[in-house]
Amino acid sequence: VQLQASGGGLVQPGGSLRLSCKATGSIYAINAMAWYRQAPGKQRELVADIGEGGVTNYADFVGGRFVISTDNQNRVHLQMNNLKTEDTATYVCSANVNQGVDYWGQGTQVTVSS
Repeated sequence: VQLQASGGGLVQPGGSLRLSCKATGSIYAINAMAWYRQAPGKQRELVADIGEGGVTNYADFVGGRFVISTDNQNRVHLQMNNLKTEDTATYVCSANVNQGVDYWGQGTQVTVSS
């Protein structure tokens, strides 16, 4: 199973970005997908996850600015609005698939700067 993330980039404060991550390989069930982020010098932290039935969970710092979603092509998306400089980080997607095995993507850089 491989996860390929895309959509990162440079954006000004207040701007928006949409991250996507596609899971490929021997997958017969996706139990949950998530986005994490890691800023330089900080620990990796959960941004949002989405589980069975589309149940979502967001970190407190999201504050209603981000929306996580999935589609029928084994992709998870993260729509990020009203970005702040403190959102600058490498965003990594993860997926819990099949019998409960976790996989991680390579990350995509998000830089929020004027």
